[in-house]
Amino acid sequence: MTIVREPVWDDAPRSKAQGVVRRLTSVLSALGLAAKIALASIASFPAVLCRRSGRADFANQLYVTGIRTLPVITVVSLFTGMILALQVGLELRRFNQEMYLGAAVMISLVREMGPFSCGMCLVACVGSAIAAELGTMKINDEIAALEIMSISPIRYLAAPRIFALVVMAPLLAFFCCVVGVVGGGIVGSTQLGVDFRQYVSSAMGIAKTKDLFVGLFKAGVFGLVVGTVSVSEGFGTSLGATGVGRSTQRSVIAGFLLILMLGYMITRAFYR
Repeated sequence: MTIVREPVWDDAPRSKAQGVVRRLTSVLSALGLAAKIALASIASFPAVLCRRSGRADFANQLYVTGIRTLPVITVVSLFTGMILALQVGLELRRFNQEMYLGAAVMISLVREMGPFSCGMCLVACVGSAIAAELGTMKINDEIAALEIMSISPIRYLAAPRIFALVVMAPLLAFFCCVVGVVGGGIVGSTQLGVDFRQYVSSAMGIAKTKDLFVGLFKAGVFGLVVGTVSVSEGFGTSLGATGVGRSTQRSVIAGFLLILMLGYMITRAFYR
């Protein structure tokens, strides 16, 4: 698969209508490129695991995606749980229902906030780095060199990164939920007068298998989206160092927006 982003116009649009058509065409072209990269990367997953060098690249991407993002994800998920517990607990206190604090925090984290926080951290920490790295390689003609040597950039560069994000995102989302529940329990026991054992009992009693699986599925979709958007933006970089910055910016913005929209759609599909 040759990495080309089309169309590219050198002349300025002659009217507003022509500018709108060109912008719409560019957006559809970018979506088509992202879809092609996603499908080609999924088809290349077995080949990545079959090659020794592919397994090494995949293991390195697992480390970059999972281990190196743990400090940021830990802080974000801890304070997410603490904020949820504080805001919800203050309202529950008005009705003397503090015993349901654990249930409220658990449901919020497992269904939505855990995968959402994980996805946002992956966009900021991993997706932007992938777009910048591949964009720099594109500007330096390293990707063109791979194609000249008949080495597929999708199999060599895109597939390990996307595969690692798909695998690690559910694990990181589960970690977010655990840390967030602990953070909520700390706030509940120290500031809201909720016994920690009662908090944990309430949280575990409300959690269902469906909620966990939906949250993990949502996180896996977020990982696929982050990887696909970042790789496609990196492969479509042009205009030198300025283009690398623009590609990185577009990958972060697109990742945020897609996570928000897909999060709502998945929740709506499973909870009617």
